[in-house]
Amino acid sequence: MNIDFELYRVFNEVANAGNITAAADKLHISQPAVSKSIKSLENQLGGSLFVRTKRGVNLTEEGKELHSYIKLAIEHIRNAENKFTDMVSLNTGLIRIGISRTLVKEYPLPYLEDFHKLYPNIKIEIVTNKASELIPKLRDGLIDLIIANLPIKKYNDIDIYNLKEIQDIFVVSKKFNMGTNVINLSDLNKYPLILQPKGTNTRDFLDSILGKYDIYLEPEMCLASYGLVQDMTTIGFGVGYVVKEFVQDKLKSGELIELKINPKIPSRYIGLITKKDVIPSFATNKLISMLKDSSKLTKK
Repeated sequence: MNIDFELYRVFNEVANAGNITAAADKLHISQPAVSKSIKSLENQLGGSLFVRTKRGVNLTEEGKELHSYIKLAIEHIRNAENKFTDMVSLNTGLIRIGISRTLVKEYPLPYLEDFHKLYPNIKIEIVTNKASELIPKLRDGLIDLIIANLPIKKYNDIDIYNLKEIQDIFVVSKKFNMGTNVINLSDLNKYPLILQPKGTNTRDFLDSILGKYDIYLEPEMCLASYGLVQDMTTIGFGVGYVVKEFVQDKLKSGELIELKINPKIPSRYIGLITKKDVIPSFATNKLISMLKDSSKLTKK
């Protein structure tokens, strides 16, 4: 059957009121229009829904059974409409964000804080992992967006947006005596290197640059946590590979010293990664807009 939902809405009001006149007043239509709608519904269903009495109308047994379902259906529709309105108004919702481990403390928190102040009822779930592990979750719809270091492998069903340009540098602690602040790329292996492991975007990017010069690194420490790379370098264990924008305070205070590398490591980007041809929720779309707007300010 393909029955007009409006007929069910009229039926529900008449059943609730037990009176055609009262139902017509609530629906803001005429009594004859209500009676015509009920008759049309009965004809399409093939049975009587009401019995007329002096005081109004009573549901038949079949009508009572139908009403028990229609009443719930209308309640569900109203709830869905209310929920939709709340989500449009950003009064409720959920955003599931995948963030690479390197960035989780360094980049998105200020933006998430600003978003939360504006929309405190939006829930945010964060999944941390390597970008290569987050991409399948994005493609399967388990997360809504990814914030990760670029570059990453390109996929036909994935969109990538550059959010912030960053510069990788080699640093040492002021406690670590190197005798020089100038190093050729070919001489890196002469020093105790503190790097992230292979398979992370940061390490893979560095290896791809050095590979052009046939240089292959043998680090003394491989630390999965970017924070640990900073910490172990700061206390003097060796030469660390870090993002300059994330250690500005330590560079200014002199805790860390930037080494001059020849040739210089090229800059790269922090990126926003989303799935193509997917319409994001209102909350997700708002956060994406805020991130993109902040990137425009950064690029000026």
